[in-house]
Amino acid sequence: MKTETTLETWASAWPDALAFSVGLAAAWWAGWGAGDLVWSLWLSSLVVGYSLIIWTIVQPAAEMARGAWKARDLAASYPGSLLIFWSILVIGALLGLAFFTVHFGMFHYGHSQLLISFFPIDTGGGAQRVTWADTSTYVEVMRRYWTFLPAAFLAERAAFMRKPLSLERDLSIAAFVGSQRGKPARAKTLMWEPYRNVARMHLLIFFFFFAHFARLENFAVYAVVYAAYFFPWRLVRRSAVEPTPA
Repeated sequence: MKTETTLETWASAWPDALAFSVGLAAAWWAGWGAGDLVWSLWLSSLVVGYSLIIWTIVQPAAEMARGAWKARDLAASYPGSLLIFWSILVIGALLGLAFFTVHFGMFHYGHSQLLISFFPIDTGGGAQRVTWADTSTYVEVMRRYWTFLPAAFLAERAAFMRKPLSLERDLSIAAFVGSQRGKPARAKTLMWEPYRNVARMHLLIFFFFFAHFARLENFAVYAVVYAAYFFPWRLVRRSAVEPTPA
């Protein structure tokens, strides 16, 4: 049975080209340098990645709650069982959100302290060089680079269009939480998605470091880096793992 991922083709990549054009146009219009591009990538990784984590945790919980409500007649002989199940779902979702909020947030917090040393952000606090990122730094980053977020969300739309869990015939809870036919669990694969974006962001930022200190900062270099960011790598990974139909 075909799923939403197998139906996706290279023809569906035109929004990625649109996101690339919008992001590059915004950088050119604002006159961004290497530091601006680095901080815009950091912000997009944090906001888009954390949004994906929320979707991956909340959607399965909501799906199981909906399934339990549909099957409530089966638990009629166990008063309060539905409420207990929903309470377990809520507690589990909150614990998952708390863990990944700290874990994912600390990744970006540590990274921001490294970035501020090379690409300081002027928050209007005086002429003294900023060497530590604090709340005012993050507010200023959001104020300056929020325009990059719509393009970043558009580039990652495929991750939000997938349902981590569906109680239909094509995907069971067993396929969500456990491996199936040698494939990794769907939950594990989806939770790795935001961290894969962090790894990609690290590689691009290291490239920006090199370009900055090698004095290779120009629009052509930025265009190549943006092309690497917005390229639909998911289609390449899918083509590499999907077997050829008989």
